[in-house]
Amino acid sequence: MTIMTPAPTDQEEEEMLVPRSDLVFEGPQPMEAQAETGNDVEKQPPEDPQTSRFTWKIENFSRLNVKKLYSDPFVVGGYKWRILIFPKGNNVDYLSMYLDVADSANLPYGWSRYAQFNLSIVNQIHNKYSIRKETQHQFNARESDWGFTSFMPLGELYDPNKGYLVDDTCVVDAEVTVRKIVDYWSYDSKKETGFVGLKNQGATCYMNSLLQTLYHIPYFRKAVYHMPTTENDMPSASIPLALQSLFYKLQYSDNSIATKELTKSFGWDTYDSFLQHDVQELNRVLCEKLEEKMKGTVVEGTIQQLFEGHHMNYIECINVDYKSTRKESFYDLQLDVKGCADVYASFDKYVEVERLEGDNKYHAEQYGLQDAKKGVLFMDFPPVLQLQLKRFEYDFSRDTMVKINDRYEFPLQLDLDRENGKYLSPEADGSVRNLYTLHSVLVHSGGVHGGHYYAFIRPTLSDQWYKFDDERVTKEDVKRALEEQYGGEEEQLPQTNPGFNNTPFKFTKYSNAYMLVYIRESDKEKIMCNVDEKDIAEHVRARLKREQEEKEQKKKEKAEAHLYTIIKVSRDEDLRQQIGKDIYFDLVDYDKVRSFRIQKQTLFSIFKEEVAKEFGVPVQSQRFWLWAKRQNHTYRPNRPLTHLEEAQTVGQLREVSNKVQNAELKLFLEVELGLRVHNYKDLRHITPPDKTKDDIMLFFKIYDPEKEELRYAGRLFVKGTSNPTEILNKLNEMAGYAPDQEIELYEEIKFEPIVLCEPIDKKFAFRTNQLEDGDIVCYQKSLSSESLQKLRYPDVPSFLEYVQNRQVVHFRSLEKLKEDDFCLELSKINTYDEVVERVAQRLGLDDPSKIRLTPHNCYSQQPKPQPIKYRGVDTLGDMLVHYNQTSDILYYEVLDIPLPELQGLKTLKVAFHHAIKDEVVTYTIRLPKQSTVGDVINDLKTKVEFSKPDAELRLLEVFYHKIYKIFPTSEKIENINDQYWTLRAEEVLSLTLPFLILHFCPYYICMCLYTVAIMLGKIPEEEKNLGPNDRLIHVYHFTKETAQNQMQIQNFGEPFLLVIYEGETLAQVKVRIQKKLQVPDEEFAKWKFAFLSLGRPEYLEDSDILSNRFQRKDVYGAWEQYLGLEHPDNAPKRIHAAYQNRPTYEKPVKIYN
Repeated sequence: MTIMTPAPTDQEEEEMLVPRSDLVFEGPQPMEAQAETGNDVEKQPPEDPQTSRFTWKIENFSRLNVKKLYSDPFVVGGYKWRILIFPKGNNVDYLSMYLDVADSANLPYGWSRYAQFNLSIVNQIHNKYSIRKETQHQFNARESDWGFTSFMPLGELYDPNKGYLVDDTCVVDAEVTVRKIVDYWSYDSKKETGFVGLKNQGATCYMNSLLQTLYHIPYFRKAVYHMPTTENDMPSASIPLALQSLFYKLQYSDNSIATKELTKSFGWDTYDSFLQHDVQELNRVLCEKLEEKMKGTVVEGTIQQLFEGHHMNYIECINVDYKSTRKESFYDLQLDVKGCADVYASFDKYVEVERLEGDNKYHAEQYGLQDAKKGVLFMDFPPVLQLQLKRFEYDFSRDTMVKINDRYEFPLQLDLDRENGKYLSPEADGSVRNLYTLHSVLVHSGGVHGGHYYAFIRPTLSDQWYKFDDERVTKEDVKRALEEQYGGEEEQLPQTNPGFNNTPFKFTKYSNAYMLVYIRESDKEKIMCNVDEKDIAEHVRARLKREQEEKEQKKKEKAEAHLYTIIKVSRDEDLRQQIGKDIYFDLVDYDKVRSFRIQKQTLFSIFKEEVAKEFGVPVQSQRFWLWAKRQNHTYRPNRPLTHLEEAQTVGQLREVSNKVQNAELKLFLEVELGLRVHNYKDLRHITPPDKTKDDIMLFFKIYDPEKEELRYAGRLFVKGTSNPTEILNKLNEMAGYAPDQEIELYEEIKFEPIVLCEPIDKKFAFRTNQLEDGDIVCYQKSLSSESLQKLRYPDVPSFLEYVQNRQVVHFRSLEKLKEDDFCLELSKINTYDEVVERVAQRLGLDDPSKIRLTPHNCYSQQPKPQPIKYRGVDTLGDMLVHYNQTSDILYYEVLDIPLPELQGLKTLKVAFHHAIKDEVVTYTIRLPKQSTVGDVINDLKTKVEFSKPDAELRLLEVFYHKIYKIFPTSEKIENINDQYWTLRAEEVLSLTLPFLILHFCPYYICMCLYTVAIMLGKIPEEEKNLGPNDRLIHVYHFTKETAQNQMQIQNFGEPFLLVIYEGETLAQVKVRIQKKLQVPDEEFAKWKFAFLSLGRPEYLEDSDILSNRFQRKDVYGAWEQYLGLEHPDNAPKRIHAAYQNRPTYEKPVKIYN
């Protein structure tokens, strides 16, 4: 496909990049315009695109002597347009043609309009050879024209035999569709399309596109609605209920829908929501989970009925009567994109017959090795056919995942019975017509390391398509949904300086179809069934209706919030209910008290009447106190309202009490019930007595050190000049103690950042003890010295400090990162030793020093890379802090040796591959950090079995299949970075490849950007006796690739060192290399040999003297020069199947519940 560009102007107008509309030609022009209006603009509904067609006949075309030519203006969508052509080309040997905004010079600042259009040069002899090109553009002042610089070759246009010029007349045809530019923020998907979108949680666009696709398969939606759920289920813990809720909202809501309930039901946390997965893999995992949830219900088997098909794998012998078959089911089909032009080509490849012959003969039972045919044929296709396009593949030569952006076409109707049923097995049911119609196209836009997903769907299989892009749903045409998602390349000529030869270039389209959903024509009525409210469980409808009503109420309240004041009223009952249960410090949590929504113009006296109705407290018995935030960040009742304040409106009172805009008004309601504060039974409300300046209202809490309980006792008015001893009897009565019980008093002063709770001297007056209105006094029984020793928290200060610092910690094994193994209640001020001791006790471990802890990363929801060192932190609080957040999770592991001892060692894991025996043994080598490479080699010699007892070894560092370093035996192993890598060892006989190779293997084998390896090799005899002019060179395998028009060298395989002798030719070296690598003659003859320096190959002849090329003798550096062996990489590749078609940035999808 050719892409449009704005038209650069001619050389005489150097200051302009595109022709301006004020430079139109003057006087009559040799042309005749004829407009054919397709649709009347005024009759079209405002949301529909407006289309018109315009034909322009240009006479005496070959005699035109102008650089550029404009047509007459024509109107589409209320806008003026015209066609601009360059008859002799716009600095190219092609006809250049553009669509131009005719009145751009007169439009207001910031104008913009969007159009889809096609331009054609009509072939007047054979209309089918007319040249037509399409594009779209958002026109503005800077880009007022757009089109095709290389529309068609001038040679074809001016050739009278071609049919484009007849009687020297050229016919230009334009079809323009104008769409209104929609403001993203004011766009209403429901109003414009009848559908709503799904909100993106961070990186859940892949999930949104799949959910929309499944939702718009009505049979699937109906089955989800009929999955049994109960009114006691919670959506966040039930996948069926969460899906029912989501689908119901998609069907009946007016706004975009959140998916948090659904992802919570999957067992996902915030980290999963910000990690992009593969939509194909999620589709499989979700369907498997739903299939499991549907078992034993009325909808059991729905997933199979919709998506399950069967194919038959067969091997058929050619010369004997023997055939082996195996039937397998599938829910989706993986189709190759690379090397296939369209879906049919992929199916052809899918059923392609492979011949098993020569060295690859098939071993048939009773017949031995036989020539055979191997292939796949389909037994049946499902009603809903899901085609997964393999846009992502693993590139072995580059050791990385790549995205295949090749052009790949797919039809609106797919006939899988074509060519006499070439895809079907002879046993297939011939009565079923496998003709499919396209339902949805899931698109991936971006590259292998990230991108965006959206879907084009036909909800009713009509001609109208819709694009579901997260929250936004838009109407689209069939061209957008199909052709523009084929992928491939487009031709573009960017804006450049006029006068230069601007040759068009091609660029890759990174947005292309990734998954296709087809519905069989014969099953269309069944699949596209009607789904209405009767299909939805009553409790689901009631729950969602209630949620919707609450949402509407909140929305209404938010809109009217400026008219109301929220008044929160706390009482003694709230304090009694909360202290010692929900809270320990201060008096009340205002989020859990009764709130009133009162109009600001309401008199406070009217509000008191409402309080009387709510609490049953007469108006005359109510006294309200204002709360105040103190400098020490505590919040206490400060003073009672005055009579003048109570005469004001609620709004005026709020402004007096709180300067913060829209803040709540918080009040404490003082209610007096006679003289006995501790007992409210059979008492009536009385009018609160007048408060004098000497009166202080104090709140009291009681602490029981034996039960470790704190509770609210009540409140009292005391005289500031009196002593605490005067109220001891009253306090004992409130606590239920004996009248003569000795008690200790403490003032609760503050709790942030540290707890401050100080004894009150009972001999001094309350004022002297600096007590005032709203202060809190905690008291307890006086304890003997013996009791003090036995109790964990013998007094109020120690208990409050414990409460402030206590922390329930969830411990998880490093082997099960998502699951809590056990929980412990600890204190943030516990030392390192105290924490590991408690963990060891819980695990039944005698030696706490064998416990190693790892902190939690609050952002990734994963363990931090570095574990906590032995006594590396002071307290538990230090272990739990991650930047400005505090976690409650720690990971643990049990070591086989004490942690202090382990920290002094360097641990290397070596997987030793024996040269002769087919076995792999992993060794853990632990040596002191001050050990050397020589010590590692000596330790290995005691563990592994070599082919020769006197073998000498060496250690090499390999990076990207190149040798960068030979470790001297004196180097400290502490310098070898093994944080993310394990070691792999291979022994190779000295007559072949004389190396024992230790590889650093990445944790995610397909996701690493590079591979580091350490090679442990035997030192050949030839290297021990190098002559003065002999050289030890690097030899690497490589292939050549072309990427972005540049040749690139890709190394692969195992590198090695080779001695070349003075005067030795390439022919002589090749003999030794072939013997070393044991390559067959036929294959080795195809190899090429090159001298490479800085990545540039210089191919060698057999007669070349190699020692003349390699001048450096130093073998301890990363050499830039090497002998390259160019040949295909035929080594077996090991890659997990799960990575075959998945971007590299993803981890496997899991649904935990």
